[in-house]
Amino acid sequence: MSSPPTIPSAPVDAEAREILRIRAEYERRRKEIPADFYSLGRPTNLFFDTQLVRGCIASLKHEGMFPLEGLSVADVGCGAGRWLLEFAQWEATDLHGIELDEARLERARARLSSTADLRVGDARFLPWAPNSFDLVSQFTLFSSILSPSVKQQVAAEMLRVLKPGGLILWFDLRIDNPRNTNVRGIPAGEIRSLFPNCPVRLRRVTLAPPIARLVVPISWLAAEILERIPFLRTHYLAVIRKTS
Repeated sequence: MSSPPTIPSAPVDAEAREILRIRAEYERRRKEIPADFYSLGRPTNLFFDTQLVRGCIASLKHEGMFPLEGLSVADVGCGAGRWLLEFAQWEATDLHGIELDEARLERARARLSSTADLRVGDARFLPWAPNSFDLVSQFTLFSSILSPSVKQQVAAEMLRVLKPGGLILWFDLRIDNPRNTNVRGIPAGEIRSLFPNCPVRLRRVTLAPPIARLVVPISWLAAEILERIPFLRTHYLAVIRKTS
């Protein structure tokens, strides 16, 4: 008896392969990185978090969007909900998030209970209507995407769901991490190209982590002083306004 014909599997396009790679990387990190690696109980992490919160508040104040009372917010790549919790502290009550990794989103659901609309999904296809949000945020999502076309798709979706006049709050690596080839820095020119025709205001932030890990446990003040040196800052904090 002859064997039944083999049905060829559908080809996986480059963008879909990138999403599979990202899922695999999430799984690798879960297995290899200690559970408390990013805990605020570690002094360096608390330093990073405190400085970033200050920077985000200052940037939003400059744009006339702080506090967030009465505003609708979506965090793209919301992880375990850390920034949605922060936005709630800033008086936002209409909270939304999307996350590719189901395990991380379950943690967000446990933390945010019924106070946020949380979806598992691919950020290339945001599940919200056009012009839905006053603020759309992303924190270290784009540096985890190595495919230029996927980055362009996610950026276009962020703009689609943002109201005219609304803001994108962006925090991400500006330079490559030589110890981690699964992330890639996003230079200023690339940020601007991802959001064409949008005013972009950039600030260099975040003391280089190898330096911070050495200095913060000894002196928080010394770390703050070093962070004032622009070339020692490894990330961009940006606000991007949708004009129309």
